[in-house]
This record gives sequence, C-alpha cells and structure tokens, in this order.
Amino acid sequence: MNMSKYVGEFLATLIFIWLGNGVVASVNLEKCKGKNGGWLVVTCAWGFAVTFSIYLFGDISGAHMNPVVTLASAMYGQFQWSMVPGYVIAQMFGAFFGSILVFLSYYNHWTDMNDSDIILACFCTSPAIKNRFANFLTEFLATTLLIFGLNRLGEIKMTEGLAPIITGCFIISIGLSLGSPTGFAMNPARDFGPRIAHSLLPITNKGESEWDYSWIPIVAPIFGGVIGGMLQKLVFSN
Repeated sequence: MNMSKYVGEFLATLIFIWLGNGVVASVNLEKCKGKNGGWLVVTCAWGFAVTFSIYLFGDISGAHMNPVVTLASAMYGQFQWSMVPGYVIAQMFGAFFGSILVFLSYYNHWTDMNDSDIILACFCTSPAIKNRFANFLTEFLATTLLIFGLNRLGEIKMTEGLAPIITGCFIISIGLSLGSPTGFAMNPARDFGPRIAHSLLPITNKGESEWDYSWIPIVAPIFGGVIGGMLQKLVFSN
C-alpha cells in the first residue's frame, strides 16, 4: 500500500513540475506561441499545476509535492516519519523527470536560445538581484507563509472538492505578491531536481547550473517551513 503512495507522490510532483516549468518555457523560449506571456501567466499556471496535481493524486499520496510540506506534516503528527525519506526521494525524482519532459515538450525551441539565464529559468530558480541574504530572506518568508497558510487551510471545513482550488489560489497569491525577487521556489525538490536535469541535459548554450546559489532554495524553505508550522500551532492552538 505504501508503494502506491510513493508512486502517487512521484507522479504528482512530475506533473506539477512538467506544467510549472512548462509555462516558464512557453513564455520565454523563442518561437513559442506563449512568448512574452508575463508573470501573471506564469504564476497562474503554477497555481493550476498545484491544483490539478492534487485533484489527480491527493487521494493516493496527499500530493505533498514538496519535502517541506512532508517534513512539516511529520513534525506536527499529521504524517508518519517512517515515510518521509521515501516521499522526499519520490519528490526529487518526480521533479527531475518532470523537467526532462519539459525539455522534450519544447525540444525544437532550445537551439534558438542564446540566453543561458532564460534556459536556466525554464528549469530552476535564480534571483532577479543576486544578494544572498535578501534572497534567503525572501524564500524563507514566502515558505513561512506557505506552510502557515496550508496548515491553517487544512483545518477549515470546506465543500468537498474545493480545497485543491483554494490551495492553488493561495499559491498564485504568494507568487504574484512575493515571487518576483527569487522565482518563489518554496520547495527544495522543485529547484534541486530540475537543476540536476539542467546540468545533465544536452542543451545548446545552456551555461552554468549556478550550484553556488542552489543551497538557498533548499535551506531557506526548510527553515521557513519549520517556523510556519510553529506559528500556525501557536496562533491556532486550542
């Protein structure tokens, strides 16, 4: 039974990344019909990716799609610690293979790109202005809000089937309001798996994978998730 949960988590994360990074490629790569779609299109598509992945796999694995969500759930007694490693591995592999599918989906468009920064953005995050402290702070605060909000939303009774839509809208709101400085990773798997894919794929003019920045979208969300969970328990404890 547990294996089906791991497979569900892998597929949920794969589709989430495939659709999410797919829209980044759509609005940035040359000769794409979505070219110059803008930040609103990107953030909405990421929110929809979350929503539909939850609809597809939420009843199988819970569709965490994020090691921070998994860790926070385990910390506060909502998830078994024994399943955390398997979920994190499934999420990492799902994100990696989701990015492979983005590469294949836009196969004809990579050779027309000479901008290595844009190519990298189709896989993982990078800051608009490089400042390690500010970048860490942005990701920390956004993830704190994410986990605080998700935990609270999980306690509110909703009409059956509504929760995935509300969750997606919450992601869109965070992305529109707080996402521009760093690309709002808020998710170690979302950044790390695709960054590995970027480093391995045979993409012309792809440049460096910026591993010197990669620790921020891993570490900052973990700290933010812990604090967000603590705040939610503190504010709404009975």
